[in-house]
Amino acid sequence: MSKKLKPNLPEKPVGTENNAALPDQKAKTIDASDPIHKEKPRKATASLDKIAAEHSVKKEKSMKIKMIRDSYTMPESDHAKLTELKKKCLESGIHVKKSELLRAGLLRLSKLNKPALLRAIAQVEILKTGRPTKN
Repeated sequence: MSKKLKPNLPEKPVGTENNAALPDQKAKTIDASDPIHKEKPRKATASLDKIAAEHSVKKEKSMKIKMIRDSYTMPESDHAKLTELKKKCLESGIHVKKSELLRAGLLRLSKLNKPALLRAIAQVEILKTGRPTKN
């Protein structure tokens, strides 16, 4: 059995394979007077203002409101009130979700002074917390 031996070739430095010119080729030089290779003048102030404006817009867009998903227990009568309020809004031409109705209620409650808020809370029935039992 014979093994093929690789010839001992001198090692090339890494990264010079494509950059080295072959002996029969001349290195290309860039002519500065060539219109293709001329640098274009830059507008420093206008471009900086534009970049700063774009950056501030991107920052505003990237700051998203974090949404939290949660669940609540409520009596059927309160759930029916949500349905009634949704129907009233639809009759007026506004499509609204239950979560939007709850958030509207929170907005109204947050604007009440402390005694009015406590009176409103006193009118709400206290419920047993947790999930309903399985039958």
